[in-house]
Amino acid sequence: MDNVIGIRREDKNVWERRAPLTPAQVRRLKRDYGIRFVIQHSEIRIFRDDEYRQAGAEVKDDIADCPVVLGIKEMPPDFFRANKTYLFFAHVVKGQPHNMGMLKKMMELNCSLIDYERVTDEAGRRLIFFGRFAGIAGTVDTLAGLGKKLAVSGIITPFLDVKLAHEYGRVETVIQAVAGIGERIRHQGLPERIAPLVIGVTGYGNVARGAGEVLNALGATSIQPADLPEVARSGSPKTVYQVVFKEEDMFAPKEPGHKFDLKEYFTKPELYRSRFFEHLPYLSVLLNCIYWDSRYPRLVTRAYLRQASARDQLRLLIIGDISCDIEGSIEPTVKATNPGEPFFVYHPLKGTVTDGVEGDGLVIMAIDNLPCELAIDSSDEFGQALAPFIPVLAQTDFIRELDRLGLPGPLRRALILHQGRLTPDYQYIKGFI
Repeated sequence: MDNVIGIRREDKNVWERRAPLTPAQVRRLKRDYGIRFVIQHSEIRIFRDDEYRQAGAEVKDDIADCPVVLGIKEMPPDFFRANKTYLFFAHVVKGQPHNMGMLKKMMELNCSLIDYERVTDEAGRRLIFFGRFAGIAGTVDTLAGLGKKLAVSGIITPFLDVKLAHEYGRVETVIQAVAGIGERIRHQGLPERIAPLVIGVTGYGNVARGAGEVLNALGATSIQPADLPEVARSGSPKTVYQVVFKEEDMFAPKEPGHKFDLKEYFTKPELYRSRFFEHLPYLSVLLNCIYWDSRYPRLVTRAYLRQASARDQLRLLIIGDISCDIEGSIEPTVKATNPGEPFFVYHPLKGTVTDGVEGDGLVIMAIDNLPCELAIDSSDEFGQALAPFIPVLAQTDFIRELDRLGLPGPLRRALILHQGRLTPDYQYIKGFI
């Protein structure tokens, strides 16, 4: 085997500066396993070309000869070469329409595709992910948006001094800055017009844990969903409250008298409806961190926002839609944003949007590649998780028959295409192509 791994440059936008492996990780893999790395030249990658050269890698514009190529975001159809193997976040397992053309091209060229999102252990837990950094960046960006939204309404708070995640650059800097904001709130308090400030977090996975790191640095006090009415009546202006919602808090069986069953909810979501509207009137900020696809009920609908706004019952100022499923669990997320223009306002009564934070309505933060704002830290942690799989990837002959590949379980479960054909677990995607 060639024992060669290529790393593609990212070109989604000028903000996407991540790498699947850092120079230090490349150096170790080359030293310990004799793997040859070919890095595609990039002007914007957070790690410079020279850092990879010093690590013993080659840097070239054309990496078409590499049998295995690593990336982060989706790759354009004209990048693929026949019979090669590609690893990236493909975003095809839900049948996403915007990526079906890409998948079809890979099939035509007999490519193999491994999707990081599907690299899991036997219990289905993801092993390679950026979720924590999406949670951290998405939360600090949402707090920054909150400060800006309040300021244009004439309400000045310490949140106005929160910067966007990419302006901090490193997680440590984010945490220190947010801790300082929290200290000011505990001493100065927040204006009565917005107190008590309650931040809701949906989910409890990697993304939500990242959000929790920021909220804990802020000094937010944890409460339960059942506490929301009492906090709304008597909460302190010198306290920021956080509440984490689990599935049973957000959804209920359609059938009266039927008890919530988590396993049933995941396998038969059509039997359930959203009950999230019970909690929304108490929230100032919502951080959406859940997995969602079209089988599941929505959390926030346009109809609810229209009714609540018409009755002047909407306390909600901003939604940080970290999951960023377009018109998904947060229906008014009608488009994705980027770190340069992270916010838009959804106007509930009109059903329209305007960019920025000005105007009556609900601010939505919907950056779809949030971890790129913390490119050094997120690349390093991601690469640590990916590195153990690199030696077997470099040594695998993907031309061999599927049952003779010898891939370890996590990679086998993530193999969506093998030589242009959908593997057994992913045959259902044919219906979307």
